[in-house]
Amino acid sequence: MGLEVTDVSVHFGGLAALTDVSLQAPDGSITGLIGPNGAGKTTLFNVIMGMQRAASGTVRLGERDLQGLSPHRRARLGLGRTFQRLELFGTLTVRENLAVAASMGQRRFTRTDTVHPQAVAESLLDHLGLTSVAEVRADALPTGTGRLVELGRAMAVKPKVLLLDEPASGQDSEETTRFALVLRGLADDGLAVLLVEHDMELVMGVCQQVVVLDYGRVLFTGDPAAVQEDPAVQQAYLGSLSGAPDG
Repeated sequence: MGLEVTDVSVHFGGLAALTDVSLQAPDGSITGLIGPNGAGKTTLFNVIMGMQRAASGTVRLGERDLQGLSPHRRARLGLGRTFQRLELFGTLTVRENLAVAASMGQRRFTRTDTVHPQAVAESLLDHLGLTSVAEVRADALPTGTGRLVELGRAMAVKPKVLLLDEPASGQDSEETTRFALVLRGLADDGLAVLLVEHDMELVMGVCQQVVVLDYGRVLFTGDPAAVQEDPAVQQAYLGSLSGAPDG
């Protein structure tokens, strides 16, 4: 199926936030979306999810044109997303967070309950390495672990394409290493992943393709090695990749 964005433009008043942006996120692959602060990455995510109207351009999920569809309809068709700001159900345990997401997904997206939400939660706990904290309240988790729970909630509704907005923020090196393994596993299972992330070691290590945005335009698209070697990318962004935040 995969995701295809073609010639998307967004204007806020007289300001062009995105101009003719195109990218693809194929099934079974991790695609990175990077660029300086204000480059338009989150705006593009909002367009893809139907939270921001584009002035022009198309977003397709497989053969389906998503124009005019609400965020709810797009989620029902298979789009999932996490956000920059970590927002969990703080008074619920990790297991309960995942079970609630699975239950909501079944009520919204299916006519029959084929798998019990608790079974979905148990599977995700094991898959994400969260069994040891299953009974811990979400508001007591370190940020890095919370990010994994957030990912689990997005996975609980069984998306076909997953948009991750800075999912490794707040993770230490060990957590990021584990997170990279999880991402590779998702791609191996056939999921299309579009990843916005400021940790360039993670991006360059897991992505098959990287799209660089600068001032709302696609500056370069290529594999990680080509991106790092491109002079225009180096001048615009990569010179400070090791420590620059990616908003």
